[in-house]
Amino acid sequence: MRKMSVLIFLPLLTIGTPAFAHPGHSDHNPFVSGFLHPLSGADHVVAMIAVGLAAALLGGRSLLVIPGTFVLMMAAGFVAALVGMQIPLVEPMILASTVVIGLTVALAWPASSAVIALVVGCFAFFHGYAHGSELAGQNALVFGTGFVLATGLLHAVGIVTGLAAVRLMPGTAALRVAGGAAALGGVFLLVS
Repeated sequence: MRKMSVLIFLPLLTIGTPAFAHPGHSDHNPFVSGFLHPLSGADHVVAMIAVGLAAALLGGRSLLVIPGTFVLMMAAGFVAALVGMQIPLVEPMILASTVVIGLTVALAWPASSAVIALVVGCFAFFHGYAHGSELAGQNALVFGTGFVLATGLLHAVGIVTGLAAVRLMPGTAALRVAGGAAALGGVFLLVS
């Protein structure tokens, strides 16, 4: 049980800054800035790990479809910001994503991979928009490559954590607890 507790809460230890805290990374090259951006806000970290947990919950092709949809829709949101589209409620939607995606896992929502990918993709658009709106005049392609790789890394952390939880404790109980922790993290970010 002790190993399980460590496994479930390990992703939460990667959270080092409060929500909305995306300090300028202009001291770095565009790739490093892009890579650091998703890692610099707890809202992004929790949501992206929860995406991996959702993929692990469904398994099979969902391990690629759900994170892949997130990345594609995040890229679309990034482009929307770059071309100057005005999108309201970006930060509230990002915070809502942590709660909704976490609850999807915690409640083991019996939906298809396509439905979960649709939900995740809608939220991903807002994550990408936030990345694009905080570009700070850097090379968009290089910056975008950095944040896509960081996002993939965070998804992988969620997937590996979820698959390990299922392996250590057969069934979905441990994975659902991890999803609940993500949802609670999102609630905490909403009220702080």
